[in-house]
Amino acid sequence: MSISDPIAATTKAHLRPTWVSYGGTAAVVTGTGLVVGLDSAHSSLATVVGALLIIGVADNLTDSLSVHAYQEAEGLSGKAALRSTVANFVARLTLTLTFVGLVVCLPSQWLQPAAIVWGAVLLAALTWLIARRRGAPVTSEIVKHLIVASVVVFLSKLLGVGVAAVISATGS
Repeated sequence: MSISDPIAATTKAHLRPTWVSYGGTAAVVTGTGLVVGLDSAHSSLATVVGALLIIGVADNLTDSLSVHAYQEAEGLSGKAALRSTVANFVARLTLTLTFVGLVVCLPSQWLQPAAIVWGAVLLAALTWLIARRRGAPVTSEIVKHLIVASVVVFLSKLLGVGVAAVISATGS
């Protein structure tokens, strides 16, 4: 990175993608998978929103605590570990809330495609920030991450359809 590249300089100096890379990518892929899977299972709006919020708070807190403990074990100062932990938590919660917004605001027939597109855009943006900071090839990094996310979303869809089929077959 050179000083003549203002985007790279801004990214490196201010955005600190390492603070949000784990939580952000987890929130995006999990949020997309939950929306697609639960919608495929014909879950109610309350169930989808509730699941997103539970993941956004409970799972986020446990992941943040785990990251914090790991960073302290690796010798990161308490203040730096706390700052990173809070940034991770806030990023993940904020990104999860964007999926809650989609669920609440969109008609059900648009929900899965919108969640997939939104998730892909967010994941590509996070990957772009991380790849730029590392000096890695941006396009190949984005493609790799989108492939992994696609597998998660596909499996979530299959699970949702399967759950719906089993429940409807048992008459529950």
